[in-house]
Amino acid sequence: MAGYRGASASSAAGGGAGAAAFATRILLLLTLLPLALAAFAFVLQWRGGMGDPAAAAWPANKQSFPGMENSPLGSSSSSPGGGGSYFAVSSSSSAAADCAEILGRSASSNGISLYRGWNFDSESSITPKICITGSTSAGLHQILPWLYYHKVIGVSHFILFVEGEAAKPAVTSVLESIRGVKIIYRTKELKEKQDKSRIWNETWLAGFFYKPCNYELFVKQSLNMEMAIIMARDAGMDWIIHLDTDELIHPAGAREYSLRRLLLDVPDNVDMVIFPNYESSIERDDIKDPFTEVSMFKKNYDHLPKDTYFGLYKEATRGNPNYFLTYGNGKSAARVQEHLRPNGAHRWHNYMKTPNEIKLEEAAILHYTYTKFSDLTSRRDRCGCKPTKEDVKRCFILEFDRLAFIIASTATEEEMRNWYKEHVVWTDKDTNLKLLRKGVLTRIYAPMAIIRGLKESGVFTSAVTSAKAQSETKSSNMGLGGKESIIPNTTAGHEKLQATARKILEMVDAQEEAMPPLSPPGFVELTESALS
Repeated sequence: MAGYRGASASSAAGGGAGAAAFATRILLLLTLLPLALAAFAFVLQWRGGMGDPAAAAWPANKQSFPGMENSPLGSSSSSPGGGGSYFAVSSSSSAAADCAEILGRSASSNGISLYRGWNFDSESSITPKICITGSTSAGLHQILPWLYYHKVIGVSHFILFVEGEAAKPAVTSVLESIRGVKIIYRTKELKEKQDKSRIWNETWLAGFFYKPCNYELFVKQSLNMEMAIIMARDAGMDWIIHLDTDELIHPAGAREYSLRRLLLDVPDNVDMVIFPNYESSIERDDIKDPFTEVSMFKKNYDHLPKDTYFGLYKEATRGNPNYFLTYGNGKSAARVQEHLRPNGAHRWHNYMKTPNEIKLEEAAILHYTYTKFSDLTSRRDRCGCKPTKEDVKRCFILEFDRLAFIIASTATEEEMRNWYKEHVVWTDKDTNLKLLRKGVLTRIYAPMAIIRGLKESGVFTSAVTSAKAQSETKSSNMGLGGKESIIPNTTAGHEKLQATARKILEMVDAQEEAMPPLSPPGFVELTESALS
């Protein structure tokens, strides 16, 4: 019995040792196998021995994204002025149109250059065709980002009425070299043609006639819009929008970030689309380039619940006359059709019918107003009114513009700076955060990202250098002598239309007045509206 027990114990000990050895080998194998596979994969990748299935499906000579074929704007070059220029961008050249070229960025770049090689001039099969018209005296540093941003979101034509800085040869030579841009100069001939416009004989704009500053600008914009309608119709445009060069269209709510997509989804029976405006809310007083530095905006009344709007009205207004510093009634896009006319700078109308309009629930106009401290003095310098409470009413439509003009005309620079910080700059972070959480303020980054991408891709630089190259072979379009076709005749050829309109107007007591820039509603207005 004792011998049997000893044999059993010896056998059990031997079995245990074998199992332990087997487990050790398994653990060693499991450890070495992943290491071996990782080393093998590394060797294959380093030697280039493993093909990429995506590369086989997308040939090397076709490595470009749809819609990004080579164009004259595909290559970028730095401006002669060096790195300090607005248009100076870092760039690298490559013969192959691969991803490094399309999405190329230099070592010093702060963002991805998405627009290198973008074909801005492609117009084939574009629907709907959208035209923007505006009156401007701004320089290239403002117009070019504004223009190319709207090209990116789907605008194909621009009709720009220029004067001041915008009418200088250095600016117009660049703008005229860009396809789809038509420049109209503020000349004696233009003024004579507009003096004969039928608008002067109608009542809807009469309340703004023969007044200085903002009233004069409002009439000028309406006359320019009347001409732009004819030019847009002759160019085969589907939609026309009046926009200033301190405004960007934000096509939120569309299936893609595209104004074309947004308008394509509008029902066919709609004549006019209203974009409520958001107003820039700057957080510093040293803004130089609003389009790439401002991301916070105050939402329009139409995009807020009433209880939120009035519950936070005092905090959102911050002691200013109104909820917005300037206008709050948005801008609009109109279908180009017969009998279309402007109804002031913010709306369109029709001589033969009341337009069927809709107001967009998400898309907006981003208004970059008073974003730079210098805006105070520049507005002052454009107007010769006296800085008194009575005289500014004759010159400015909105109350904040009146106050700003008086401050800019009477205060020292230090006093102006303090007033600007108190009334325009949003420095209280706690208030900003509260209003952001409540939805009164909002962050919008898409325009900033697009314009930064355009700049880093060398689009603005290419436009300038291309214009310089063309200047030797293409004469600059200075003045309108001998170019009658550029100014549509708003009187000749329209006698029949005008006579028909006159007959209709005789049937009503008075025409609807033009819609001026209006402030958002306050407590008094809403109370009166509820009681009426």
